[in-house]
Amino acid sequence: MVQEKKLVDEVSGWLRIYDDGSVDRTWTGPPEVNFMIEPVAPHEEFIDGVATRDVTMSTTTNDNFIHRARLYLPEKTPTENEKLPILIHFHGGGFCITEPDCFMYYKVYTRFVKSTRSICVSPFLRRAPEHRLPAAIEDGFATLRWLQSVARGDAHDPWLEKHGDFDRVFLIGDSSGGNLVHEVSARASSTDLRPVRLAGAIPIHPGYVRSERSRSENEMPQSPFLTLDMLDKFLSLSLPIGSNKDHPITCPMGEAAPPLAGFKLPPFLLCVAEKDLLRDPQMEYYEAMKKDNKEVDLFVSKNMTHSFYLNKIAVDMDPTVSAELNALMARVKDFIEKH
Repeated sequence: MVQEKKLVDEVSGWLRIYDDGSVDRTWTGPPEVNFMIEPVAPHEEFIDGVATRDVTMSTTTNDNFIHRARLYLPEKTPTENEKLPILIHFHGGGFCITEPDCFMYYKVYTRFVKSTRSICVSPFLRRAPEHRLPAAIEDGFATLRWLQSVARGDAHDPWLEKHGDFDRVFLIGDSSGGNLVHEVSARASSTDLRPVRLAGAIPIHPGYVRSERSRSENEMPQSPFLTLDMLDKFLSLSLPIGSNKDHPITCPMGEAAPPLAGFKLPPFLLCVAEKDLLRDPQMEYYEAMKKDNKEVDLFVSKNMTHSFYLNKIAVDMDPTVSAELNALMARVKDFIEKH
């Protein structure tokens, strides 16, 4: 008789962990939002002005993890001859859930590449709890290294070789992916990436916290994309065993983190939502960057909560949310064009 496995931990709706170590990420929340996390198949023909495909990069990790990425390419007009900037995008999900091909990211990044006139490379990151941090950071940095190998001609990708401008590479990531933007930028600061130039970094609503709850965590509204329970559970599952929220990955402005002054960072655009639970730690990070004379701009989405732009239902139904998404994209576009 097969013994039934037992549930040992869960993040409501998103994630269940069993006593045999298996992890189930099947959505069990309201069925009407299930479509947002369903995977979208790649299509190399242009649909609504964007083509997508998946690429295999390398198998350099100790456990033979296959590095893959989803590429997004905007359709060029007949008169558009310039090379396009390259965005390396790190998806969010508390280091534990979602992937670059899920519908909510597909919708956002098809809009992003059309708006910013750029190519997006979004790696499939190893996820916790099966792969605790710094696994996702290693995958993010490996993506930048792969881009360098394409630029050198040691690896090949027809879209990037034909359309990509390796002198204008930007790191962009949202929520936990915003943490990776800082971490990969910091690693890159002591690395020769030539002929790639890291032109800028754009953390959007990064998952910055401290062990002690911030005022914004206590006072701001919880949202479908971030509750305090989700925050605590995801970080307990993803941070290195024995660590707390003051770990440098989640608190790069804290005392346990290497001094920001020690890194040669590219220009940053920090994007914050006014009603994000994590707004206060994000602003601490901004002030720390300014104090150490880093080039950092700030953009605030008014009256918005964490990762509001991923909620397609709200974007479609609420003109205010749609307008704030357009404003965010316009600010990112301005930043890319400036650098």
